[in-house]
Amino acid sequence: MPTSPAATPSPRVLVADDDAASRRFLSDALQALGACVQDCADGHEALRWARDQCFDLLLLDCRMPGAGACEVLAALQAGNGASSGSLAVASSAELDAVAERELLACGFRDVLRKPCGLAELRRVLALLPGNLPVLDDEAALRASGDATTMRALRQLLRNELALLDRELGLPQRDDSQLEDRLHRLRSSCGFCGAPALATETARLQRQLGEGAHAFDAALAHFRGTLHATLLALDA
Repeated sequence: MPTSPAATPSPRVLVADDDAASRRFLSDALQALGACVQDCADGHEALRWARDQCFDLLLLDCRMPGAGACEVLAALQAGNGASSGSLAVASSAELDAVAERELLACGFRDVLRKPCGLAELRRVLALLPGNLPVLDDEAALRASGDATTMRALRQLLRNELALLDRELGLPQRDDSQLEDRLHRLRSSCGFCGAPALATETARLQRQLGEGAHAFDAALAHFRGTLHATLLALDA
């Protein structure tokens, strides 16, 4: 069974949508689900908010005055704004399979089709790292095949995490070596059923080579989840 995540602060969400009705519904519904919401009506304003303040989730409409979802995300990915490493979800009322694949290729974690309901918004919030289980035994059993193999793989993961944590505490780091380690770690997380760490690993990979502010923020989240995973593995 999944291990329940620890209690976390309310997620901060930026809702950017030029349609007033959609913006109102998304903002009110996300607040009802426990999020703290900032809303805006165009891409330029969304970019200013995302650069100045740190949001856990960016919910960006594909077609807005000034800049659409892809343009906003590309500008954030090219800079070192406060939310440059945040999870991003695109929203659209008109979307086919090709357009959805293009959005995912741009770096969006998911696509929200409008109109939507509370169930779809819960699914989006569940993508946030703090809402994912630290360990998911059912997923690990499906991936590894049996409990004995799962335990052996998790012991290997535990050893790898302990070593990586020590290395991340050193004053010098080799980005190319770290990229290789993170690539292997994502695979290990999949086999061992460690979804929270897998998400933070992918986030840290995206921030390698970016500005120090964005990388340091992603690294802090990563190490926190790494420590939580170590504790869960030891338990």
